[in-house]
Amino acid sequence: MATLVEIVTRPAVRPQVVRACESLIEAEVASKSGLSALALKAGYKLVRAIKPTMVGEVVDHLLPEFAAALEPFLLEAREAEARERGRRTLPQVFEARVAGDPARVAAALLSVTDARAARASGPLKKTYERLRSTADEHVRAAVPGLARALAPFAE
Repeated sequence: MATLVEIVTRPAVRPQVVRACESLIEAEVASKSGLSALALKAGYKLVRAIKPTMVGEVVDHLLPEFAAALEPFLLEAREAEARERGRRTLPQVFEARVAGDPARVAAALLSVTDARAARASGPLKKTYERLRSTADEHVRAAVPGLARALAPFAE
């Protein structure tokens, strides 16, 4: 069976996954409100001003690492789907597994971005450091959308 990295980095699949993730990020940033959203939106605006294509490029670049971080969820979904004997499809089980554990998903994804940020410099690193304290909350909120975006590719 293919790993999640192998699945989402296939030439026909990768652009679809990147677009879905970029759309999810756009929607999540736009949905934020209140005082805490000001810093998030300002940081996002800074990134888009520096390089408008950066979000998609970063998602594309980090996709293998993000997929590797989410591999345990696909393995768990495969095991659960086999136990269910056809009551739900693997994409349905995978979506439920990812959406059902936002804390663990957020920790897995943020471990990737934290490692990358540790090696960064300049305004992007400073922006990440300012936003990191609320990142867990924002990533957890995005997990159901991420689950929906990735579920069609689970096999």
